[in-house]
Amino acid sequence: DGAAKVTCMAWAPNNAKFAVCTVDRVVLLYDEQGERRDKFSTKPADAKYGRKSYVVKGMAFSPDSTKIAVGQSDNIIFVYKIGEEWGDKKVICNKFIQTSAVTCLLWPEENTIVFGLVEGKVRLANTKTNKSSTIYGTDSYVVSLASNVSGKGILSGHADGTIVRYFFDDEGSGESQGKLVMHPCPPYALAWASNSIVACGCDKKIVAYGKEGHVIQTFDYSRDASEKEFTVAASSPGGQSVVIGSFDRLRVLNWSPRRSAWEEAKPKEISHLYTITALAWKRDGSRLCAGTLCGGVEQFDCCLRRSIYKNKFEMTYVGPSQVIVKNLSTGMRVVLKSHYGYEIDEVKILGKERYLVAHTSDTLLLGDLNSTKLSEVAWQGSGGNEKFFFDNENVCMIFNAGELTVVEYGSNEILGSVRTEFMNPHLISVRLNERRQRGTEENKRLAYLVDIKTIAVVDLVASYNIGTISHDSKIDWLELNETGHKLLFRDKKMKVTG
Repeated sequence: DGAAKVTCMAWAPNNAKFAVCTVDRVVLLYDEQGERRDKFSTKPADAKYGRKSYVVKGMAFSPDSTKIAVGQSDNIIFVYKIGEEWGDKKVICNKFIQTSAVTCLLWPEENTIVFGLVEGKVRLANTKTNKSSTIYGTDSYVVSLASNVSGKGILSGHADGTIVRYFFDDEGSGESQGKLVMHPCPPYALAWASNSIVACGCDKKIVAYGKEGHVIQTFDYSRDASEKEFTVAASSPGGQSVVIGSFDRLRVLNWSPRRSAWEEAKPKEISHLYTITALAWKRDGSRLCAGTLCGGVEQFDCCLRRSIYKNKFEMTYVGPSQVIVKNLSTGMRVVLKSHYGYEIDEVKILGKERYLVAHTSDTLLLGDLNSTKLSEVAWQGSGGNEKFFFDNENVCMIFNAGELTVVEYGSNEILGSVRTEFMNPHLISVRLNERRQRGTEENKRLAYLVDIKTIAVVDLVASYNIGTISHDSKIDWLELNETGHKLLFRDKKMKVTG
């Protein structure tokens, strides 16, 4: 009936747990269906000053989903070990005392918590060494933090409107660090999407900035009497969408690769929802949760489309470049995602319903549902004329226009390509590190037919031809041994040669 603010929320990276912290400083833990399974009370920095003298300002799960960091207004961060199972004992495993109140918090890397302070500093807390250090300092209160899709870069928004960028690793982008933008108002709602930075606040304008801080687009609602200030923003895990919360309303921006611009979807309007105070997007992109000033948490299903494949698999297209494939009988899920943000066409499940194949405009996505190893390799469209062979568990063999391409599951580089007209898996043998040998790190070899009477053996690691074997009769079967050092083949006369 009154203010009972949801101060912060977080999804676990493994998608199995969802944490909500309310104004009474209790962390509630839910499963992915939204059922409450556990809870624990947070602690004050100093028990002498009473339990109710602080507010939880930021919360994040560790990358392994077993810990939760809680940033508080009484100048401290606690890290709670919550364990793997529901009901496991909650233990404080780290605490980081600060010189001013914590205002926001992220946990992008294994041992690294990033947080902002009232005094304007952005700092790191290392859970391994139990020490905190300053990344950079400003003179202005940190109102928001956001990380990029990979978690290797962070943005901080400040009360004077400054937005600062910092990289742990710029991943070869060459983008600048330091002060990036002077936003017209404090950017309380800040999101770093894959193609731009979206910032907004009390002036009721949503601004999309480019990689070096120039304005790309502005959505101006300052003359809309029904719109209130923007309070919080969240980017989808794939960076293709941004949701912005205000009073009774969620606004959605979707990136259009064809137009290279943001397009506004129909806003989600919910009367009596009141001000949205927190947003958390599930890591697989399938759910968005919104917390409100009056203590409500709404969970929204996020998908472009959903389909059932052969009554055995559910395909949920959560964004143009991300599809969740769920086995309906086992409940096991794989998130198929284009790392380059390309739009995924239809996903097929081939090879005794074990292997995933999907095309984008410039790449080919492959995956093994059993091992959950996924690959995305550069691939120019060939009209879908490729033939896929899944006889080898470690690699996918692709034939197209007289060329054999070998892709190892879990690797984003093509392992090797050779010219051959013989598309029978019995005439190809691939061996990848199947038996460890002393002094050899990587042992990946391929045997194939150059012509009907000639076998070639290739080292796929160093990309050179090991040898060629010519025979006097047509060869109809060949196989390398586990180490790739011996070759057995058979000809049409049924003679086996080693």
